[in-house]
Amino acid sequence: MTADLIFYLLAALTVIPAFWVVLSKNLVHAGFALLLTLLGAAGLYAWLGADFIAVTQLMVYIGGVLVLVLFVVMMTRVPKHDKPVRGLDRYVPAGVFALATLGLLYKVITGAGWDTTGLPPAEPTTAEIGANFMTNYLFPFEYVSLVLLAALIGAALLIRERRPEDEPELKEENDEEVAS
Repeated sequence: MTADLIFYLLAALTVIPAFWVVLSKNLVHAGFALLLTLLGAAGLYAWLGADFIAVTQLMVYIGGVLVLVLFVVMMTRVPKHDKPVRGLDRYVPAGVFALATLGLLYKVITGAGWDTTGLPPAEPTTAEIGANFMTNYLFPFEYVSLVLLAALIGAALLIRERRPEDEPELKEENDEEVAS
């Protein structure tokens, strides 16, 4: 009974903020709702015994990707449009796609065998994955870190503001006006 309650609470922590992400008109609120959704997914992974995936979910998606998304959302200026938003015609294709996806998920979920009686308990996977990262897959692991570092440097260069050539002169003039 307690196990079911914990699962349902984690599932609710995952699904309810996911609806908030989709329905929110404020991008910052949607980003923070995505944080709750990803936390719920990490909790479900941990509850199912996939400890490495749970920690990866926390470190990569919440610690890296979500922080980057929120940073970009907060740094961009959203233009305000005076035009009214279009009607329901923009929701129809998304609704059809969502219903088709829901039907497919329902078919897969109801057709799968979920009986886990007689199965051994899940064993931790962290030690084996860590050993593979540091022995068999060391080169790809280090290569990915260099690619991510290059992407980070490239992103920093792209968002950097370029100064016009005559800006130092304007700054000197403003400093003289303030001093007098």
